[in-house]
Amino acid sequence: MDELEELERPHEACGVFGIYAPGHDVARDTYFGLYALQHRGQESAGIAVADGEQIRAHIDMGLVNQVFTEADISALIGHIAIGHTRYSTTGGSEICNAQPIVMDDPQLGKFALAHNGNLANTVALQRRLQRQGVHLESTSDSEIIARLITLAQGDTWEAKLQQVLPQLSAAYSLVILTANSLMAVRDPYAVRPLALGRLGDFWLVASESCALDILGGKMEREVKPGEIVRIDGVGNAHLHSTQGISSRKLAGCLFEHIYFARPDSVLGHGSLYATRQRMGKALAAEWPVEADIVISVPDSATPAATGYAAARKLPFAEGLIKNRYVGRTFIQPDQRLRERGVRLKFNALPDVLGGKRVVMIDDSIVRGTTTRQLVQLLRQAGAKEVHVGVTAPPFRHPCYLGIDVAREDQLIAAQLGSVEKICRAIEADSLHYLSLENLIEAIGLPPQHFCTGCFTGNYPVQIQEHDEVA
Repeated sequence: MDELEELERPHEACGVFGIYAPGHDVARDTYFGLYALQHRGQESAGIAVADGEQIRAHIDMGLVNQVFTEADISALIGHIAIGHTRYSTTGGSEICNAQPIVMDDPQLGKFALAHNGNLANTVALQRRLQRQGVHLESTSDSEIIARLITLAQGDTWEAKLQQVLPQLSAAYSLVILTANSLMAVRDPYAVRPLALGRLGDFWLVASESCALDILGGKMEREVKPGEIVRIDGVGNAHLHSTQGISSRKLAGCLFEHIYFARPDSVLGHGSLYATRQRMGKALAAEWPVEADIVISVPDSATPAATGYAAARKLPFAEGLIKNRYVGRTFIQPDQRLRERGVRLKFNALPDVLGGKRVVMIDDSIVRGTTTRQLVQLLRQAGAKEVHVGVTAPPFRHPCYLGIDVAREDQLIAAQLGSVEKICRAIEADSLHYLSLENLIEAIGLPPQHFCTGCFTGNYPVQIQEHDEVA
């Protein structure tokens, strides 16, 4: 992937979707569900469908609308489906790692599995399977989960999962398709989100509630920590809940609230748009820097920027215009654009910025290169001063639970340490990070509900050797 990839943002592992709806065109419904989750992964996409007897799947590299044609959707006949859109964390960007994974269980038959998250003990599990003579066909920790299911004993899927889940170190949110059922599983720490919804008499499961909304579905609740949900039956679907593993100290990912999940999704107490506005207001209370206008790094920081501007009674303006058609590309830009790569995605407005003291709100700074380019872009457009506010604490540590982010030696906050040094490196007039305490207060859930590993280095699980599976 290119050096301009999403402007150095952290990346999510993937999005998962499931539907149990006899009489519906479930493959088409899943296609639209994945469309709503496209922001969570853009490397590959796949759909698997069951009709009570067979499982059919179509999986390929690319965006959702590149992977599926009308003929592909029409060939996926059934009343149950799961889908997946992927960004790689463990395992590279290759077709062998695309999902859903379809596999035969020697006791219960064929199943398909899609996984959002990243196991913290991938290497240990892979080595154990190799010692048992198990051949892995991919470099993905998701295949390891599927292989463990086939090796587990049990006369029901729940029984097998109850054997497998204690072997897995978070994070995982799973959707599983069998010939006649849809299953959803969430790790006992609830690191990654997993929403359960209704579509009339039928059921939906998705990484985010926005994927339920696109089909006219209604969110019922989140899948509980450690819960196994199974949906089956003829006519009106039946939901069965089993505790697959005892829930642990909750460790929800803070970056879902800050950046990853769409602002129209519901997570925690309400819409993430409102949550992010509160983050902006909290930043304003901590950091009332003198300024004339407030702008955002669009689009993810816009709700926070409007909250900051409202709290400070400052005008909010669109100082940066985003080219929304620049996404992942394998075509390398020439040296001139590589050096000034931010211009591929953003353009500054001199009429808005000229002569102004500008507060630019963003949700995170990873390596710092892009932030520095944006600051330079604003100055070139005539900004008199550029102040950078970030609605998260300094990103000082890598994530092992489903975020693809730079190594610690590439994180500007880890390398430079102080905010003053980071401010000089990005060439801003001032820089302020929202405190962890006020970030969590803005979300509105207890502090003990979150993983803070990327900020504090304190992870909810023991982090084992974490090389890519080979």
